[in-house]
Amino acid sequence: MADTLRGKTVAFLVAPEGAEQIELTEPWRAVREAGGEPRLVSTQRGAVQAFDHLDKADTFNVDVVAGEVGPDGFDGLVLPGGVANPDLLRTEPEAVAFVKGFFEAGKPVAAICHAPWTLIEADVVRGRTMTSYPSLRTDLRNAGATWVDEEVQVCTAGPNTLVTSRKPADLKVFCAETVDAFAG
Repeated sequence: MADTLRGKTVAFLVAPEGAEQIELTEPWRAVREAGGEPRLVSTQRGAVQAFDHLDKADTFNVDVVAGEVGPDGFDGLVLPGGVANPDLLRTEPEAVAFVKGFFEAGKPVAAICHAPWTLIEADVVRGRTMTSYPSLRTDLRNAGATWVDEEVQVCTAGPNTLVTSRKPADLKVFCAETVDAFAG
């Protein structure tokens, strides 16, 4: 796993506040350990405020703004969860366009917990088999996805590989499958 992502750059898209910190930092660490370069993308410059559930956690500096870049230059996309993070992202047209661009380009995407809300807004879940935090089950089904209650789901029925997981307890397997998808 040490150099499986050497030379690859992975975008991590988060709102200015609300990302679940561990769902940002653990996949970030996995990408780094695999030799990849993670880059923090948000809808505004400066720093983003992460959360540990409902409590403020650390801040992280933004590398690039979503409205100023697209999927070119990135080999994959990670969407961390947290309830507020995807809820805010799905209201930002530049964030939704950024996500949709990865699907149109056929690049792998990984989303955990509540992050599929942004995928629903980008209209990219129809015909896909996915998992998420259980409260999104009906939303995903209404958007045309098949929802399963599994710690990780890797779906290749579409223009790209889509890796989804339910919650922080699934991070170990989510990170492993995400790195595999980005390496492929």
